[in-house]
Amino acid sequence: MAVIGSLIKGLINLRDKVVSEADPLEAQEEVLRELLDKSKDTAFGKHYDFEEILKADDIPKAFSDKVPYFDYDKINNEWWHKMHEGEVDVTWPGKPPYFALSSGTTGKSSKRIPVTEDMVEAIRQTGIKQVGALANFDLPSDFFEKEIMMLGSSTDLQKIEDHEEGEISGISASNIPFWFRNFYKPGVEIAEIEDWDERVHEIAKNAKNWDIGAITGIPSWTELMIKKIIEHHNVNNIHEIWPNLEVYSTGGVAFEPYEKSFNELLAHPVVVIDTYLASEGFMAFQARPETRSMKLVLDNGIYFEFVPFKPEYINEDGSLKPDAPVVTLENVKEDEDYVLLISTVSGAWRYLIGDTVKFTDVERHEIKITGRTKFFLNVVGSQLSVNKMNDAVQELEEKFGVNIPEFTIAAIKKDGEFIHKWYLGTEGEANEEELALALDEALKEANKNYKVARSKALKGVEVVTVSPDVFHEWNAKNKKKGGQVKMEKVMNEEKFAEWEKFVQALNGQ
Repeated sequence: MAVIGSLIKGLINLRDKVVSEADPLEAQEEVLRELLDKSKDTAFGKHYDFEEILKADDIPKAFSDKVPYFDYDKINNEWWHKMHEGEVDVTWPGKPPYFALSSGTTGKSSKRIPVTEDMVEAIRQTGIKQVGALANFDLPSDFFEKEIMMLGSSTDLQKIEDHEEGEISGISASNIPFWFRNFYKPGVEIAEIEDWDERVHEIAKNAKNWDIGAITGIPSWTELMIKKIIEHHNVNNIHEIWPNLEVYSTGGVAFEPYEKSFNELLAHPVVVIDTYLASEGFMAFQARPETRSMKLVLDNGIYFEFVPFKPEYINEDGSLKPDAPVVTLENVKEDEDYVLLISTVSGAWRYLIGDTVKFTDVERHEIKITGRTKFFLNVVGSQLSVNKMNDAVQELEEKFGVNIPEFTIAAIKKDGEFIHKWYLGTEGEANEEELALALDEALKEANKNYKVARSKALKGVEVVTVSPDVFHEWNAKNKKKGGQVKMEKVMNEEKFAEWEKFVQALNGQ
């Protein structure tokens, strides 16, 4: 019997019964109050008069009235750049010991997002909450004795003057508590390898030495790692190497597009748990097995606001219009898309993280990530969001018996008329014209605005099938492999022209 595992599972169950949740609305207002109070003497806090906001009868309203929306470019150009020039107490007391590098999905240049000690601790505390939530899943006792493969970016952070820089997964892994290190794989030495292919090669070589019970990582890169291990050891599936693999903790992007191809690498199903850890903070995790939705963490250093995701509130570059209305947690509605805004213990204020979410259960405060503001395709009024695209692509997988883990799309002009051109990363054979027709029909059924656009200014749909590896190579060329890197689902015409040249060169055309 797994004595230690039974003990750990018992402690988790006990914690789940003993720890009571605070009232969500009160917790959020308390978080906001603490953020404002701690930052009132910073340059940002003085500029927007946080001290006066704290005196208001309705602090959330006073806060939203006084402080404008910020995306990365705006807050970096106006405030965060000062930290790199030696200033302290800019948007949060002191200076951050880390900056999270995030190339996101829209370009080569990395964003440099401050990560304070308060944020490191908040991420750690939310991690503990997530472990506590495992009490809700029917996992065997010996699972809690197994090792965890954390497939993130390199933990070999770059030292720059008085701080270190790296991706958030590398920063988090470099701050793993000592008691967890025996469970953590691939271990410190391999995790520090910067080159993705070399790191995965070392993981594959050592895979048989580990008893992995859970994997965490972005789906596309996790799938590639598993394929490399299977190939290296010449086996049929990953369970021949890690027979006790029970859990996959995903995050960063929707898992559904990868589910079919991911499951083909397994001998039997595993428990899939969604998480929402971004460069800006750990915001939500799946707390129960009955749903794929994630529970917002409302009492741990992040204050949330929501803007209805409607074309009239969004600029062409994905930023918010200044007069876009905001909704607090108290007034959100189920099954409506919202642009997510956060204010955090890292000194982000009313910050447009770039994700859109919808509440699947308002009472439990459970959400799903539905897409990106910059991936909203509204040329000629088609109003396509990423979740509609994902759903349509999944229909193709079922109809044609193929796997399509990756895709990208652009609205381009052909013979003077707009069309949607799709590149599908496809495993298996399917006719491109038949795929285009089925994709078009699925989107017409799912989106009335798309159907109207197709009857007017949007004159056609084209599909090109390529290997999913093409998408990985594109990321390697433009950003890098692994870590937090995600593929852009929607491109503008200029970027799409670069993409097409890249695909042609790769195929020797």
